[in-house]
Amino acid sequence: MIGGVKINSGKQAGLGLFRATGIYVGAILGSGILVLPAVAAREAGPASLLAWALLLVFCVPVAFSFAEMSRQQPDAGGIAHFVTRAYGRRASAVAGYLFYFAIPFGAPATAVIGGNYIAHALGGGRGTALVAAGLLLAAAFASNAVGIRLSSGIQLVLMVLLVGLLALAVALAAPSARAENFEPFAPHGYWAVGGVSSLLFFCFAGWEAVTHLAGEFRHPDRDLKRATWLTLIVVGVVYIGVVAASVAVLGPALPGSEVPVAQLLEKGLGGLAAPLTAVAAAVLTFGPINTFVAGASRLGAGLASDGVLPRTLGRGAGPGQVPSASLGLLAVMTFLSFGAAAAGLGNMRFQIGAASACFTAVTAFGLLAGIRLLPARTPAWYGVIVAAGVMLAVLLSSGWALVVPLGLAAAAAWAGRPAGRTVVPLGHAETTATARRLETVPPAAPPPARP
Repeated sequence: MIGGVKINSGKQAGLGLFRATGIYVGAILGSGILVLPAVAAREAGPASLLAWALLLVFCVPVAFSFAEMSRQQPDAGGIAHFVTRAYGRRASAVAGYLFYFAIPFGAPATAVIGGNYIAHALGGGRGTALVAAGLLLAAAFASNAVGIRLSSGIQLVLMVLLVGLLALAVALAAPSARAENFEPFAPHGYWAVGGVSSLLFFCFAGWEAVTHLAGEFRHPDRDLKRATWLTLIVVGVVYIGVVAASVAVLGPALPGSEVPVAQLLEKGLGGLAAPLTAVAAAVLTFGPINTFVAGASRLGAGLASDGVLPRTLGRGAGPGQVPSASLGLLAVMTFLSFGAAAAGLGNMRFQIGAASACFTAVTAFGLLAGIRLLPARTPAWYGVIVAAGVMLAVLLSSGWALVVPLGLAAAAAWAGRPAGRTVVPLGHAETTATARRLETVPPAAPPPARP
């Protein structure tokens, strides 16, 4: 069950290896890769490539820990199921807060990414980008208000489009690569590599997606690890390829670029590159925001019904209903955050950093649960300890952004204190990947009363 939507992809047929891998890849890849190579280069120079590579290596134990946890205890609830079993129902409220209140940070930043690409295609400036970003946000909230959903076919097409676009950008730009663009390699020192790693986790969140898929695999014992390997390979090739090409081709211009992928495409396509990337960026931006909001709004209504959020936000938590109050609060918070950034009171780096810290915290929470749930002193148990340590290290490198998940965790713990309140397991929309997968598999039945 995801975001209050019951999943049934046909247990008799089940998910084959390649379809499952496609969904898994779609949970990891997102619009962040369209802009974060430039942001990372601004912080750490060409050495930012090390941060991408290290995160990919660090994600290996994380990915396989979730795969093993899912193989041994398959449940569509994913991290929510693990956290509830390991630490109790109140603990799942903390993860719920971390996802619900991360949306007002992550959604505006994602929209601005698409807005910048649209403005680049239209020849507009910052004002055009902000208008386009605002329209993308409004469209996502409007679609959820009337119940419009993206089909699984469209979601898979979006994933294929993104991979194809990025591969084309790398291929077309490769002849323009210059070795001298890697010098100086670490202009801000190697400590900057560690600092930028937490920010880049925005592009790596989603390895826990397999926890929601495990029960749908046709041959889970055989295919869970195979799908994990294939996903690691695809994500690794795409990310390292795009970042290396961005550094080698754009060089000193990369840190100041807001549309690095468009500039790579322009090397081979000229004027055709801008409109192509603008359309792709708009679609790829709308998809994640739409599903982020869909999952979070249902989660918020469920948490409100259980007293963890004000009960007035629980309206529309019933089967087939629109969680209008929760959706409205999300809209207000999101547009306030967007307005603050537009007015110069915040910036995209702050928003991405805060959202990334929340998603990292939820992932670490799920892995810590695995330490209690997996049989002690087994290879899987040692593996999940390593994975949890990796995520905690990434989380601790979040710096100032760490204040956000810590504050949300404290608020969730305080909200669950009064006697008589029972927090049910999350609506399985507690992570980036969960949100991206909300509509990946069409529901076979109306959603239950709580997400």
